[in-house]
Amino acid sequence: MCGRAPEAPRIDGRLDKPFWAGAAWTDAFVDIEGDAKPAPRYLTRAKMLWDDAFLYMGATLEEPHVWGTLEERDSVIFRDNDFEVFLDPDGDNHRYYEIEINALGTVWDLLLIRPYRDGGPAVNAWDIRGLQTAVHVDGTLNDPSNEDGGWSVEMAIPWKVLAECAGRSCPPADGDQWRLNFSRVQWRHSVVDGRYGKVIGLKEDNWVWSPQGAVDMHRPERWGYVQFTTGDASKVVFRPDSSHEARDLLHTCYEAQTAFHDRHGRYAKDAGELGVPHAGAVRFETTAHGFEASATFQDGAQARRAFIRHDSLVWVKEVSR
Repeated sequence: MCGRAPEAPRIDGRLDKPFWAGAAWTDAFVDIEGDAKPAPRYLTRAKMLWDDAFLYMGATLEEPHVWGTLEERDSVIFRDNDFEVFLDPDGDNHRYYEIEINALGTVWDLLLIRPYRDGGPAVNAWDIRGLQTAVHVDGTLNDPSNEDGGWSVEMAIPWKVLAECAGRSCPPADGDQWRLNFSRVQWRHSVVDGRYGKVIGLKEDNWVWSPQGAVDMHRPERWGYVQFTTGDASKVVFRPDSSHEARDLLHTCYEAQTAFHDRHGRYAKDAGELGVPHAGAVRFETTAHGFEASATFQDGAQARRAFIRHDSLVWVKEVSR
């Protein structure tokens, strides 16, 4: 649940101020692959609030050695330890946003036309005009002579820019839900000649709010749900997505169709060829260059149909009576 902000804050990177007091923490981040991997070594949590001008994000990252190297905007920030935000306002897997920041406060903001698995591309030239960010370090940055407590991040993301590709109202209406995820990239470090560096030969750790099941943040269908409210967020009941089971089934079919095409050079024409459990409830249409699959679900008294395409685009329509 994401509640209304009590006031316009001073963005200084600190979450120990009255502005954030009423906002709930997310669950502690877990490994990107889920329970199959060890729990993260350090605690990471986030908070969210909103008002008519901005979506506010805050996070604290426990870290005994706070360091960073990248200072140029739109560098590939995950080559440092970083904090990341992913936003898919209309939940269709396409035209979504990514923001990364390191402990130096260097930002990389980009727009994804579609996931990398479906050909991307990433639009690095896209810029969040009016984005406000700040980092606070509990300790000393880039100083390996002592231990630190960690670092914290604040972001104020303007709705005016998010509206460009949101596919829905910005700011949101009461009860609207967006797909969203947070990520933290953490490298094992060494100290050479009094300077931090990465341990050669070791890959990074990826810790997230909503596990992806693979080392790939660009699976928007696995991101969490955020519900916006104008009421007391601690008392408003979260509303489950009625299309979730249908979407899950369609994404299973999408993955199976992609694998089938890799093997046979064409898409399966029906559930029998595809071999996916429960795919008999799915309607398939295929061409030489793509496929479309759909499944019905109930949204209260209204029957709806969810669709997925060969490039993982998802959409929902009402079923005509």
